[in-house]
Amino acid sequence: MSVTWPTTAAERDQFVLDHRPRRPAHDPWRAQGVLVEDERTGDGRVVPVATLFLTGRECPWRCAMCDLWLHTTAEDTPTGAIPAQLASACQAIGSEIRQIKLYNAGSFFDPRAVPEVDYASIAALLGRFERVIVESHPSLIGRRLERFLGLLNEHAGEATAPDANHEASAPPALEVAMGLETAHPVALERLHKRMTLDGFAAAARELRALGVRLRVFLLVGPPFVPPDEQDAWLLRSLDAALACGASVISLIPTRPGNGTLEALAAERHFRVPTLEDVERSAEIALAHVSGRARLFVDLWELRRLAGAESNLSERKARLHAMNLGQQPLPSLADTCNGSDSLRQPGLTP
Repeated sequence: MSVTWPTTAAERDQFVLDHRPRRPAHDPWRAQGVLVEDERTGDGRVVPVATLFLTGRECPWRCAMCDLWLHTTAEDTPTGAIPAQLASACQAIGSEIRQIKLYNAGSFFDPRAVPEVDYASIAALLGRFERVIVESHPSLIGRRLERFLGLLNEHAGEATAPDANHEASAPPALEVAMGLETAHPVALERLHKRMTLDGFAAAARELRALGVRLRVFLLVGPPFVPPDEQDAWLLRSLDAALACGASVISLIPTRPGNGTLEALAAERHFRVPTLEDVERSAEIALAHVSGRARLFVDLWELRRLAGAESNLSERKARLHAMNLGQQPLPSLADTCNGSDSLRQPGLTP
């Protein structure tokens, strides 16, 4: 089988499908899981944020770098399944969690992944939260988002736990996470996201007009960007995200495992980023953004990028402390040589 990356959309779809491993079976009435992590807020607090990994239909876009479809179903999400998953998660996480991410390995506003008929039930369950973050492809920003936003306002204060020590009359603030991935125009087209930077910016303007915050995903080590140009294009991508009004920018290491990336690596269109690449990207990105937005590096599955003897736990703790403190920290080598500790006042890495 040829590994040459096709030029047409239909051929790229087929290429991705042909190189996929087997999809695990998933119960659409059970979430993939829920994770609670600390996150720095816009006003400087560090608060626990729950991430609920929803189970539903796979994304209709088959991007070259994506392996999220492994956590989805091939069939449409049944009506009532997403509210059932959310209700179970809300019971599990407790009333003290006030911010939640609903990540469904695709687009929240894809009606085959999250049925529109379930929006009211979902909004009622979310009434207890201060902030709700969902993810979407830019092309799906439109009428369904407006309807969901209206329902969040309508159901404000509902589902508040009886023993909660707070007033929950204000509607949750809505934030939408969109994957820009890279501002490199050739790479962005070849990633098969079927969007342009102009299209991304147009969706960002729609969010801004509705008072919805924007969270942007950028790749560390995106395919089709030459290795010696990665840092320069990361800075340009950060500038593009900031120009679109991003309040949060998340750096996502490009991880192998979907079959397509392995094929692209064989032709030198992709190199798996190392833990050193992730650390360097976080350092230069924090310095470049410099308070204009919050900059986070994704710490999930870092072990896949680390060598056998890499001091992973210490290096992960340093990146976590940088996420919370929003400033670069001395490297472990500098710390061992007597520089400042990773621990900052009020932060526990």
